[in-house]
Amino acid sequence: MTRTIYKIVPASLWQKAKDAGIFEGAAIDGFIHFSTADQARETAARHFAGQTDLLLLAVDGEKLGDALVYEPSRGGDLFPHLYAALPLSAMLWEKSLPLGPDGAHQFPEMTP
Repeated sequence: MTRTIYKIVPASLWQKAKDAGIFEGAAIDGFIHFSTADQARETAARHFAGQTDLLLLAVDGEKLGDALVYEPSRGGDLFPHLYAALPLSAMLWEKSLPLGPDGAHQFPEMTP
């Protein structure tokens, strides 16, 4: 599966995670939702439309072990779900996810 996975998160929530040393996510489904590079733009449009002060987190999926599971979701696509807290040691980078003039989020370059 994809080595790098992505998480869209409000900057304030991510700052709390950095202060705590671990990210536990919203845990509404019992796991942390992630997207692949190909899925992230649609995830932003569906679940974060118009929201400002967001970050895009890149995570090394290989560092998450068996707790990372790819499961069918939107349209049958396999989405990465983490059934554990996200250790900050798995982070590759964090970048701002600003809104562009068209109202869509402007993504940095992402690797699959």
